[in-house]
Amino acid sequence: MPFLLSISIPLIVVISVIGGLLVGGLGGYFILSKINVKNLNQAKTEANRIIENAYSEAKTVKKEALLEAKDESLKIKQDIDEEVKERRNEVRRLEEKLLTREENLLKKEEILEKKQENIEVIKQNLDLKEKDIDVAKNELNKIKMQQISELERISGLSKDEAKKEIKNACIEEAKIDAIKIVKEIEQDAKDNAIKKAKEIITLAIQKCAADHAQEVTVSVVSIPNEEVKGRIIGREGRNIRALEQSTGVELIIDDSPESITVSGFDPVRREIARIALEKLILDGRIHPARIEELVDKVRKDMDATIKEAGENACYSVGIHNLHPELVKILGRLKFRTSYGQNCLNHSLEVAHLAGLMAEEIGADANIAKRGGLLHDIGKAVDHEQEGTHVTIGVELAKKYKENDAIIHCIEAHHGGVEYQSIEAILVQAADAISSARPGARRESLESYIKRLENIEKIANQFKGVEKSFAIQAGREVRVIVVPEMISEEQTFILAKDIAKNIENELEYPGQIKVNIIRETRTVEYAK
Repeated sequence: MPFLLSISIPLIVVISVIGGLLVGGLGGYFILSKINVKNLNQAKTEANRIIENAYSEAKTVKKEALLEAKDESLKIKQDIDEEVKERRNEVRRLEEKLLTREENLLKKEEILEKKQENIEVIKQNLDLKEKDIDVAKNELNKIKMQQISELERISGLSKDEAKKEIKNACIEEAKIDAIKIVKEIEQDAKDNAIKKAKEIITLAIQKCAADHAQEVTVSVVSIPNEEVKGRIIGREGRNIRALEQSTGVELIIDDSPESITVSGFDPVRREIARIALEKLILDGRIHPARIEELVDKVRKDMDATIKEAGENACYSVGIHNLHPELVKILGRLKFRTSYGQNCLNHSLEVAHLAGLMAEEIGADANIAKRGGLLHDIGKAVDHEQEGTHVTIGVELAKKYKENDAIIHCIEAHHGGVEYQSIEAILVQAADAISSARPGARRESLESYIKRLENIEKIANQFKGVEKSFAIQAGREVRVIVVPEMISEEQTFILAKDIAKNIENELEYPGQIKVNIIRETRTVEYAK
């Protein structure tokens, strides 16, 4: 019994628990069902409210869209109306233009019709005139044939025979005229040959500008004070002896204030001594060792200067294939003078003149220039070798393989041999021109000035001349006349008379321009 009680109590508890769970579950289900029904009703209510709001908003949007569409359609209609209006106006304008053009075309058509009528009238007139011309031509041909027949009857010659006679007569007359013309040309050529040569030489001289010569005898070195002379002499003369032995020149130290004279037959040595002496005076250290050192340095610098002078001379003339040794010898002419004329400048002047004259007459300008540049090359070393500068120059040209034409130019430039080329003659002429031109050499300067004075003297001797001035190196004379004594027309006669007297009384190269100046001045004062 107690066992049954112990078993039955838990069972009851389990059953009770199960029953409670069933009752709780059913209760919870019913409660949840009610809650779901309530939520569902609320959701339906909310959904209905949202739908109503959506309907109302849709109506509002629809109304607004309809209003906007109406406004847009009105705006589009207005734009279309304006565009249609503009198109109509444009069409109206085009119609007016077309009407105007049509009227113009009608007018032009009328004008053309009138012109066409005039052309028809003119054409008819031309046809009539052409018929008249044909009739006249036929009549002229008949008359011409009658005249030809009559001429043939009178002359006894046919038409072809008469043509042949006239042709032969014309040929003979033309031959006679041609012979006369040829004779006149030949005579004129003979008469003007010398004159033409003078003109060519004159033109060449005028194109070539050169410096006037200055006489060079010895070199003078300036010293700051007399004390320097004693330092240059040195103890027992050792400094001056060292300088003379190193340079091969003679130093003359006399009573001349603040100067020392450098004398020597070799211009290059004299220049080296001058430069070395100037550098010694500036340096202040004057003793035999320093003298020898400076002289060696100056000699090297002088070699470079000589080479540069030769290269510049070749470049100036346009010669670029001269032997290097000849270039150096040519550069030595920079320190050589003849009658006060610098030999390198003289050679350049001769080269330019010869080249210009060769171009004028159609000769070889390159040979003329080269021969002119080298014609006095012997003068660069004539104090070192025996013989004239011509023979020395020929030997140098042969030694350095110069062209035979160039050698002949050097050999013939003083007329020692017979000329064998035009270029040699041109070099000789250019040499004479360069040496004899005004201002080239000292001895011709006085005659040059005298010629200028004579030109002015000839002009001043005429009545009515106030004063005259020879200018342009004697190539022009300006004559100022008194306007009250010489009229405008008389100036032409005066110019011719002065020119004629100059031609008769003076000898001169080229031509002289006579320029008459007549000036009338009127002065009045306003008070």
